[in-house]
Amino acid sequence: MSLEQQKQLEESYVMHTFGRKPVELVRGQGMRLWDDEGKEYLDFLAGIGVVSLGHCHPALVKAVSDQASTLMHVSNYYYIEGRGQLAQKLSDLLNLRVEESQRQPWQTFFANSGAEANECAIKLARLHGRKRAEAAGSDALPRLIVVLERSFHGRTLATLAATAQPVKQEIFQPLPDGFVPTPANDVAALEALFAQCGDQICGMLLEPVQGECGVYPCTEEYLQAARRLTERYDALLMFDEVQCGMYRCGTYPFGFQHADVLPDVVTMAKGIAGGVPMGACAARDQVAQIFEPGVHGSTFGGSNLAISAANAVLATIEDEGIAQNVAQVGAYLQEQLSKFDQVLEVRGRGLMVAVDLTEDHDAPAIVLEALGKGFLLNATGPHTLRFLPPLVCTREDVDALIRMLAELL
Repeated sequence: MSLEQQKQLEESYVMHTFGRKPVELVRGQGMRLWDDEGKEYLDFLAGIGVVSLGHCHPALVKAVSDQASTLMHVSNYYYIEGRGQLAQKLSDLLNLRVEESQRQPWQTFFANSGAEANECAIKLARLHGRKRAEAAGSDALPRLIVVLERSFHGRTLATLAATAQPVKQEIFQPLPDGFVPTPANDVAALEALFAQCGDQICGMLLEPVQGECGVYPCTEEYLQAARRLTERYDALLMFDEVQCGMYRCGTYPFGFQHADVLPDVVTMAKGIAGGVPMGACAARDQVAQIFEPGVHGSTFGGSNLAISAANAVLATIEDEGIAQNVAQVGAYLQEQLSKFDQVLEVRGRGLMVAVDLTEDHDAPAIVLEALGKGFLLNATGPHTLRFLPPLVCTREDVDALIRMLAELL
């Protein structure tokens, strides 16, 4: 079906929640996509950081195809193949930078998206606060969750309330309360907030690298301050690794592992299953024990299909040395982008990169012009471009991007 036919159908029958770009993508392989007319595109968005192995990687295609022809879904009432192995693998990855003598198991709840994973984390924090109050014999329940300004944690009502961007929240008020924002990387402000409200705080939820607002990494000093304060006030430290996790930052599986800090809860999604919808919320053993059967659940979470896909993605990343590629190509991408006079700042880690352009350059307009030249890009603001290519992106792909941007800029 042609692009025009698809546009007419969606105009009538699909809710208008996205401003779609004028292209119909029908096929993909690695870094490349093709539209309905056969035009080729180089993908520097990867389904918003989802297509970690590139499009239609043979290992993932085989895993999903084999599983789909065997068993796709039976619900969480039953044991299935691969789920325990995946949870153990995630535990091992989360403990990667922990001294062996100090490692504890992590337990995972499998969901379908990053928003669902963050909902799970929020529930854990609220239950942790309740347990803390009960242990102290207090009727005052600690229920505040500290979040960062400019954060993004999802579009459900609770995760939107945790998303400290008023422009996204205003039309959906009243939102669930209990979330208090603080500036990122401002240790003094964080210390003041805990000094004022510490007995009311049950958790802190933050992205080690903020993604949707334009790729802003938290400093190691700030992450360590968050760990110190949450421990002092017996609150959970929860890292949203939905975008910056799964080797997106290179070298290590998770963004927080680039700093000397260990959280209590980690949420993940996007690249974990390479394009099959999946989310996960992992908690250290003593924290995960807060949950009991019936307290939380999901119909589709951790389905046979998603589990098989995630196991294939993690195995392929390890087998093909993709983490090292992310670190090397990501550094090269930042280096090349910084050479443009029209670029004011380059930010990011690994293959999670953004640039701020001079005010005379319109980022959304550049995205459309790039599309016409066969490149998929993303703008997160009037003058900000974000790059989230598949983790298999090469230096040659980056060179092609830079040549194209040189023409446009």
